[in-house]
Amino acid sequence: MILLPRSRELGYLTILSVFLLSGCLSSQENSTNAFSVEVASDDPVQAYAVRKLQEAYELLDDQPLASVYFELVDTIAEESYHTQVTQADGQLTVRIQGGDERGLLYGSMDLIEQLRLHPDAVESRSESARFPFRAIKFNLPYVSYRAGKAIDVHLETCRDLKFWEAFLDMMVENRFNSLTLWSLHPFHLMIRNTDYPEACDLTDAELADWQVFWRSLFAMAAERGIDTYLVNWNIFVSPAFAEHHEVAEYSSLASKSHIGEGDSSELIVAYTRSTVTQVLDTYPNLTGLGVSLGERMGGFTPDQREQWILDTFVAGIRDAKRPARFIHRLPFSANKGSGGSASADTELMTRQAIESIGFPETILTEAKFNWSHSHSTPKLIKVHGGKLGDTYWNPPPTNYQMHWMIRNEDFFALRWCEPDFIRSHIEQNGQEYVGGYYLGSECYIPATDYITIPERATGYAFERQWLYYMAWGRLLYDPELDDQFLVDACRQRYGEKGEDLFQALKLGSRMPLKLASFYNATWDFTLYSEGFQSIQAKSNPDRLITVEELIKRSPLEPDYLSIREFVKMEQSGENVPESRVTPLELADLLERDGDQALKLIRSLGEVDGKGEKAEKAGLDLELADAEAWAHLSLYFADKLRAAVALHLFRETRSEEGLQAISHLKKANLHWQELSEVTSKTHRIMPLVQVFPYKHAGEDTRTFHWKNLLPAIQAELEKVTAEVQER
Repeated sequence: MILLPRSRELGYLTILSVFLLSGCLSSQENSTNAFSVEVASDDPVQAYAVRKLQEAYELLDDQPLASVYFELVDTIAEESYHTQVTQADGQLTVRIQGGDERGLLYGSMDLIEQLRLHPDAVESRSESARFPFRAIKFNLPYVSYRAGKAIDVHLETCRDLKFWEAFLDMMVENRFNSLTLWSLHPFHLMIRNTDYPEACDLTDAELADWQVFWRSLFAMAAERGIDTYLVNWNIFVSPAFAEHHEVAEYSSLASKSHIGEGDSSELIVAYTRSTVTQVLDTYPNLTGLGVSLGERMGGFTPDQREQWILDTFVAGIRDAKRPARFIHRLPFSANKGSGGSASADTELMTRQAIESIGFPETILTEAKFNWSHSHSTPKLIKVHGGKLGDTYWNPPPTNYQMHWMIRNEDFFALRWCEPDFIRSHIEQNGQEYVGGYYLGSECYIPATDYITIPERATGYAFERQWLYYMAWGRLLYDPELDDQFLVDACRQRYGEKGEDLFQALKLGSRMPLKLASFYNATWDFTLYSEGFQSIQAKSNPDRLITVEELIKRSPLEPDYLSIREFVKMEQSGENVPESRVTPLELADLLERDGDQALKLIRSLGEVDGKGEKAEKAGLDLELADAEAWAHLSLYFADKLRAAVALHLFRETRSEEGLQAISHLKKANLHWQELSEVTSKTHRIMPLVQVFPYKHAGEDTRTFHWKNLLPAIQAELEKVTAEVQER
């Protein structure tokens, strides 16, 4: 490898030329073939693209590539690209034209992908970014929103820049362009505020070490074309500041109390404003900041909450020496409480406040799509607080755009991929006033893999969910992509068996969507789909969603009939409208998906993940997750049938009671199979969903499907006793 001096030729800046020994492009053995890249500027994003091209080229068995040229073109949209591929005398030349640096980078990523999948058939390609904002929501374990062992296990990993390098590389490959980092109040780990030095109790050496971390992280993101944001909740200060001034005592690390009245003192307003300004001035690669009008703002009216934001974050951004982008989350409450509510008056007030801010860049508003359970119906039914009117987009906004938060509190341990759901979501919710999406969890940090059994845990947690990130990221960039790009990615890893893995996982991944669409939920632990649990399921101590809970629940999806509605219509002889889905029809859909997935998995034969070929490693782990979803689909199907039969029995005292027992027995067999397959691949893990809001450092609660076997059996015994008594 030879790095040549920089020189200008034909309007381009030659960054490097790579010479590799290869015989693939010449009839003479050991001939030298040149791989060169000429870029349009010395921008660090282009330098990163060159480095990734070089790494990909070196991994090829044959090197068909001769040269690559970068060109910025005004007529191409931002973040979009066009590649022109020509071949002559067995040599390949690729000209990558981009509307901006990101466009050139994504064109390079496309070329790398083609070289990996089919180096002998590289094609000209064009792609345009569907949304300008494609973000990851990443909750930090520092001054964290949640507490407990499931959070603390990530402390070391999330200070490791090697982790962030891998995570950011994944984001680039999947076309995510924004990383949002969430913490209650991380700022005392970033600066020693010159106006309030008592807020930071770190030594100079400790603070310097933290600052190296933050600067390195933001710089690594910037060279990958990724914007970075810090998003916090209000109203919190550093524990040292709270103790020194005897204010906001709930900011203590030991309390973790998010809900309640906030401290409205002028001291905290001044401290927050000053901190915002100094953080932005200290970290030029930090793109912006975001705020929540929720936690610890109890006792405030909606307009008082908004005024607090204007007096602190908005004012602090204006005071900074440089512009910064601003994320304004929509209010969680339309009254003085903190439980969540909505009103048209609050929406109008918030819109007027946002429109008055006057920042030069578009403001990023954010709303939780279907509260904390976006993996449900793609129809917008509610946000945090309740039903959302059209105030924010009618008439269309001019200085802000809407952005949907796709919260995932439903599956952490099991891999997921259902691209048809993502396409449908974008089609239904990608109006002109929508600027993009966030993807992430409140309760789960994708850093340390504490889920896979220790002897098989070889990477980071996010790498387990590589298809999840690939499907969401690539489709948010280009929803016209079909499933073949995912199939090809699976085949690249696992050979021909990869296609059946993808199809089986896609079928199984519909189960949590159907459960969340049927079991109407709100905040985080009101539903945990892969665990079939809910904090609202009070009929048993393990929070298992029982037939009793299914009978009582009204669906989130308007087209779904509840069990009570369906039984009432059955008894009255009323015809079910064709547009409505009955619980029994839903059960049939679940059974179909589960059976088809199991058929695909079993057709592959025994896979142990220990074969000679490296690409086979891990296939058994992925198949185990697909099989787990299949068993969950079948369990849910028979549980729905049992719930319908039990409710009919209670209404009519008929033989339906025996059918309820029979269906429940079948459901329990599926759970036993679920427990068996996951016992081979998943360790017993700390419970991610922690309730109530309190520090759980000594919390010993854990999760595994086999842990719920006693609750499964207890439910069967309870239903059996009820039927026999009558």
